[in-house]
Amino acid sequence: MSIAHGGARVFRDRWGVPHLRAVDPRALAVAQGRVTAYDRAWQLEVERHRSLGSTASFLGADAVGWDRFARQARLDDTARRCHAALDPATAEWVRDYVDGVNAGLAAGAARAPEFAAVGLSPGRWEPWTPLAVWLTHHILFAGFPNKFWREHVARQLGDAATTLFAADHPATAGSNGWLLAGDRTATGAALLAGDPHRIIEAPGVYQQIRLACPEYDVIGLAVPGVPGVAHFGHTGEVAWSITNAMADYQDLYVERLRRRGGVVQAYGPDGWETAAAHTETVEVAGGDRVEVEVVETPRGPVIAGGPDEESAISLRYPPRVLAQLGFAALPALLRARTVADVDAAVDLWVEPVNVLQAADTQGGLLHRVAGAVPVRHPANRLRVVPAWAADHAWQGWYAPMPRADVDGCAVMANARGLATPLGVEFAPPYRADRIRELIDGGRDWTAEEMAGVHTDTHLAAAGPLLARLAGLSGLGPAAAALRDRLLRWDRRMAAESTDAAGYALVRAALVRRLAAHPALATLADPPSYPEVFQPWLALTPRVALALAALLESTLLPGVDPDALLRAAVEEVAAAGVGLPAWGELHRLTPWRALPDPDAGPGPRLAGDHDCVLSTSSVPGLTHASVRGPAARYVWDLADRARSRWVVPHGASGVPGDPHHHDQTPAWLAGDLLPVTTDWDQLTEV
Repeated sequence: MSIAHGGARVFRDRWGVPHLRAVDPRALAVAQGRVTAYDRAWQLEVERHRSLGSTASFLGADAVGWDRFARQARLDDTARRCHAALDPATAEWVRDYVDGVNAGLAAGAARAPEFAAVGLSPGRWEPWTPLAVWLTHHILFAGFPNKFWREHVARQLGDAATTLFAADHPATAGSNGWLLAGDRTATGAALLAGDPHRIIEAPGVYQQIRLACPEYDVIGLAVPGVPGVAHFGHTGEVAWSITNAMADYQDLYVERLRRRGGVVQAYGPDGWETAAAHTETVEVAGGDRVEVEVVETPRGPVIAGGPDEESAISLRYPPRVLAQLGFAALPALLRARTVADVDAAVDLWVEPVNVLQAADTQGGLLHRVAGAVPVRHPANRLRVVPAWAADHAWQGWYAPMPRADVDGCAVMANARGLATPLGVEFAPPYRADRIRELIDGGRDWTAEEMAGVHTDTHLAAAGPLLARLAGLSGLGPAAAALRDRLLRWDRRMAAESTDAAGYALVRAALVRRLAAHPALATLADPPSYPEVFQPWLALTPRVALALAALLESTLLPGVDPDALLRAAVEEVAAAGVGLPAWGELHRLTPWRALPDPDAGPGPRLAGDHDCVLSTSSVPGLTHASVRGPAARYVWDLADRARSRWVVPHGASGVPGDPHHHDQTPAWLAGDLLPVTTDWDQLTEV
């Protein structure tokens, strides 16, 4: 079937990646929407329903928690506000994309068996739906639920323990990214490389695409449902990429609410004031409807509790306050020719807050933070703060955003550094330090050689536990043999390594024992916050993420780290069976909106949370991995045709399509696929 339309032509490379060519940017936006609907109709409709809070209408009761949050947080309404504030040219461009989606949805849905499986018909996209999809992807990106956890810890263990579990170890999305200046490459031109770490979804969260018209010709990784190429792109003359800055820019306020004469009131710095309130209904497939009261105070939407409960908590976030997401940056990035153009474009950025790197063919380099971070009381970053205290109000916006010169090489891996003034919890330095070590160990780098950095499995984070293990005494013969074996291990989390599995099994046993210790018992049952926040409130994952710091802490009376570790080693040694390969335990488990009950074990993986090859599990709960590199890329500024990329699945979201998961073998092997730029090597469809 031809999906070309209205002054646009559609080509595909051997991997099914769409290359679009149109007479002007607006026709190109229509074509992007149309081809995305054809390739990813089910994914698009799931994301639209997620933004509306209506997924339970076809996914059932398990989706009610998200739908309740989406409605209470006012995601769709915020997107409407942001769309209404767009400049006319950007609004028209977004509308063109939406027109393309609506034109292609019927054909795309006819190819996707999931629609029939749940009895869903494709709906209609509104002009603001791409903004709602973007906000839905990123509303939890900055990790504001961490404040629920810190509040719980402080109440149970005291204020001194507020950041006990931080340990520079975030539970939010992260990424690797690095920029090599021309003096570090074989060609004398810059290289940009990296991989965003997200929950691995099927279909994938990133869409390889090319957008070409007389005004520009851009390759990159788009987000299905959003026009343009926001985060990772190459125009031929300039390229850019991002990682999560780990900034804190969303606040939680404890609210006092009451009803008076049918009106909800909130107690603020100036006393009682009217809050907006109405009721919405969540339809539930196979279940009863759920009524949701939506309340918004002058601080923001109420996302926990309500007027009839002892307290409530509201969320204040920049797009709701500013009526801006930063979408004007998207068409500006497509037109960029220099790092100065990229710099000016991302000045418009709001959500999320990212560290950005860019390089151009003239030798220009850029390393900066982009986004909107409010200026406010330091306590706002850590805890839930009182709505009635005036000193917790926002006082403006952090400016200018941090930036740094690039001297040969710049690395961004969510660790402390450029964005330190803007955040609270960052990733530990292991990934960033290892990337620098690898880069400094080579010279005259090429795009092809970047795969060796992407897939490095050395786990420096094992050091503290192995150091404690080295001094451990009183072990039985089998446990002592296991200890000695782990001390000889090369610290690589290779899929075939049985030593890596032994380390992971000991770590998991230690996590379980520490989580069960009486010193942490009061944290096992957190307050009854809405279920969407439960992943941030579960004790065992928190212990796993902060394990090294907890073992060194003086705030946990009665905890004997050596005794716990000794018991963990004995437990693994007593199993009496040979150690499996790490990949037998560590398997990819992609998230699917509609789970496949017949799916067998996922493919074997190498890597671990703190490896450069970051494939995260939850030690103590599961060795399976749901988070990892959602794409890998290398942008070559000497010759765009030498750039490389790969995604976990494929270009198509349609089961049975030849390009549904044809990139999986390359992704698993750590290979990077060529970016095709020669139109004569493409097939028109």
